[in-house]
Amino acid sequence: MEPVTHPIGVFDSGYGGLTVLREIVAKLPGYDYLYLGDNGRAPYGSRSFETVYQYTLQSVQWLFAQGCPLVILACNTASAKALRSIQQKDLPVIAPDNRVLGVIRPTSEVIGNYTRSNKVGILATNGTVQSQSYLLEIEKFFPEIQVSQQACPIWVPLVENNEYENEGADYFIRKNVHQLLEKQPDIDTVLLACTHYPLLQDKIKQFLPANVNVVSQGAIVADSLENYLQRHPEMETRLSKGGNSSFYTTDAPEDFNKAARKFYGGHAIASLHVDLQ
Repeated sequence: MEPVTHPIGVFDSGYGGLTVLREIVAKLPGYDYLYLGDNGRAPYGSRSFETVYQYTLQSVQWLFAQGCPLVILACNTASAKALRSIQQKDLPVIAPDNRVLGVIRPTSEVIGNYTRSNKVGILATNGTVQSQSYLLEIEKFFPEIQVSQQACPIWVPLVENNEYENEGADYFIRKNVHQLLEKQPDIDTVLLACTHYPLLQDKIKQFLPANVNVVSQGAIVADSLENYLQRHPEMETRLSKGGNSSFYTTDAPEDFNKAARKFYGGHAIASLHVDLQ
């Protein structure tokens, strides 16, 4: 039976995409949203391209089946490792009228607005760094910008295990920030290229020079989505507008609900379990 709602789908490997969804809902509160966190298979950052692609495609297909004509990959690793293949190879076959968007291109399109020195640092997961996606995308829009990247493999587990406010977390945050600064001391802008990292923003700032901008992605992606819907009325008119958000996880809902609050601005979340296997 045809679903009665056509929400905007928002996908993440776990909780981090909630920091993006929160900004999208604040910017565009009238639409319906459906969030899927693949917590049962997270984190994605250390997994192979093929695995991330398969997991992401499964998740996108599930969101399509729930009636979402538009899906946002609110996950940098999925955007880096799976988005292009899904857009070019899968969409024309499985759902030619649907669309899947990511978080890397919108951020790359505006990062030049934040820097004066044209020296930008990227803090991200191993998978995002290895993909070179930010280097390639920023080069298209701002070829004059020098980009330095630093992988932060421990940061997502610190956040997911609620250890990020402890002193032990400071060691890893300081270490990775200093590694980035050693590569390029004149950085004046640091992009948090993982949706978990806004929860670490205050600590990250402690270990950066005071003049450095720290940029997170939520508001940028929300602005980009608003612009996209204005430019694509054929998609905008397909979306239902009930102002409702629903949440699904591939792990235990009670665990998701408890941990999700800190990513979603303290708001209570009641999720349901889904099995994608």
